[in-house]
Amino acid sequence: MTEKHHIQKEPLVRMAKREGLSQGKKWAIRLGAIVLALAVGSLFIAVLGHNPIAVYRDILSGSLGGASARRATIRVAIPLLGAALAIAPAFKMKFWNIGAEGQIMMGGIAATYFALFWYDKLPKPALLLVMAVASIVAGGIWGLIPAFFKARWGTNETLFTLMLNYIALGIESYLQNGPWKDPKGTGFPIIAMFDQNARLPKVFGVHIGWIIVLALTIGMFVYMKYSKHGYEIAVVGESQRTARYAGMNVAKIIMRTMALSGAIAGLMGFLVVSGADYTLNTGTSGGVGFTAIIVAWLAQLNPFAMVLIAGLLAVLTKGSNTIQTNFKIPASAADVLSSIILFFMLGCEFFINYRLIFRGSKHNQVPTTAGTQEKKEGEDHE
Repeated sequence: MTEKHHIQKEPLVRMAKREGLSQGKKWAIRLGAIVLALAVGSLFIAVLGHNPIAVYRDILSGSLGGASARRATIRVAIPLLGAALAIAPAFKMKFWNIGAEGQIMMGGIAATYFALFWYDKLPKPALLLVMAVASIVAGGIWGLIPAFFKARWGTNETLFTLMLNYIALGIESYLQNGPWKDPKGTGFPIIAMFDQNARLPKVFGVHIGWIIVLALTIGMFVYMKYSKHGYEIAVVGESQRTARYAGMNVAKIIMRTMALSGAIAGLMGFLVVSGADYTLNTGTSGGVGFTAIIVAWLAQLNPFAMVLIAGLLAVLTKGSNTIQTNFKIPASAADVLSSIILFFMLGCEFFINYRLIFRGSKHNQVPTTAGTQEKKEGEDHE
């Protein structure tokens, strides 16, 4: 009776942490996920009445097929990579910064102020430097706010940073419809385009933001892996109690790390308004802060892996715009296709880190004291 009761309590399927999976098997799982994503995407494209091969070909050609396409793809990847780098130290610390959107926006707002009202007061290099510093400070403050409340009163950082996104968007909307509204604009309220003095110079046809984010990639790798601050971030992420026992000032580390996270995100706002859009609008952050979470998670917080993943997502984004035009595919359908590919990419990481064990499998042995005790009691009862 006890044995029957014990069998009934076994779950149909359970998860177990994978241990010692080789790099070859990890990449085999990733490759299989890509193949499945393309196959499922092909079915979706076929249902829409298009040739999957032609659609995939246009995604690649539209994002990588020419110099102008490649430059546009790089422009998409720059803020995405930068935002992923921004949230990486916070996530390493187990501080769930969902507020990169707002931090990007606040950085863009701060840079725009100087672009609109100081463009004729400073030479171009000085103006761009002031805009960059302003964006860093604004983003850093916006990241420091939830960190202070978390460190002081233990507030929920996920909800706090998320709400700050909407506050930042509201500030931008007020400025766009009020004091910063372009008096020369007609119809929909807009903010004036930046003067040439407030626009970033280009290198190889793309604004110098790509050089900045690549330098940040190297800097973030060194910071997180080899610096004292990076070590403290890792310890706090593992256990705040351990960090305190080791004599670390956890509150200070939390606030310092989030200030850095917000500062880098704010700098991305400057790169967007001064290097790509040449103005500020409600789409300045454009969902980049949320997509960056996927980039950081898929890269396992490795800055160099983020370069590849951000590039892949930029290819999908730019390619999706191309197939909307070439095949008259609605934007929503193109987004679904991109989401299918992202879904499989995220799913493969689950199967790399965990395995499913089904009832009756030879691996379905729960190595817990409770389970061992139940088994022993059943044997004693028999």
